[in-house]
Amino acid sequence: MALSIETKDTTALSDAELAEMADICAGGMAGYDVGLVSKSTEEWVLITQVQASGGDVEGPVLAGFSFCTLERIGGTPCVLIGLASVARGPDRSAVLAAMVGDQLRRAVLAFPDEDVLVGTCLLDPAAFAAFAGLVDVVPSPGHKASGEERAWARRLAKRFGAEGRVDDRTFLVSGTGEPAPALDYEADAETSPDPDVAAFFTGLDRARGDRVIAFGWAMAEDLAARASR
Repeated sequence: MALSIETKDTTALSDAELAEMADICAGGMAGYDVGLVSKSTEEWVLITQVQASGGDVEGPVLAGFSFCTLERIGGTPCVLIGLASVARGPDRSAVLAAMVGDQLRRAVLAFPDEDVLVGTCLLDPAAFAAFAGLVDVVPSPGHKASGEERAWARRLAKRFGAEGRVDDRTFLVSGTGEPAPALDYEADAETSPDPDVAAFFTGLDRARGDRVIAFGWAMAEDLAARASR
């Protein structure tokens, strides 16, 4: 299956594209509806879409998307991922990698020669795959978060509209009973999550809108290598 990736301004999204994104969400664990997808166009600057074609796919068809932004928080360059979803298909891991990879390539242009923090909210242990290739990912098994890492949990919670609702030791964000945007990604039924990673989601209530905040760092030299591909 061939993948094509496009990142553009959210203002360029059509009603048909919003409906297609909502269809992907409906098949995921979060069940986000078109209303929440539409609201994200007001809260995020960019949208990355991955189209799939070839193989058993009559395409191109939308295989995944994520709302995102490139910005600085307290002077630190960041790639922030808001509401995102990947279709439950056999190539889902490739779709996720392509989606995040395009955002990191854009980070090179926005923040040349700088390390970049990549942050998002997660619903399932499998979604840690979004941080593949990054360093100092937190939370992580066996790692006790430093004071600065805990401060980042609070900063990101504020940016994701959950100020005051994050436990900066467990990185768990308590919901309000309303759907809360996150990276909606899960592994196939044959893949068992690492028990130590799954432990971060103990007590998470998706129906209440709970999420786990996570982040990692893309090093400047790694970003430069991506730009040259």
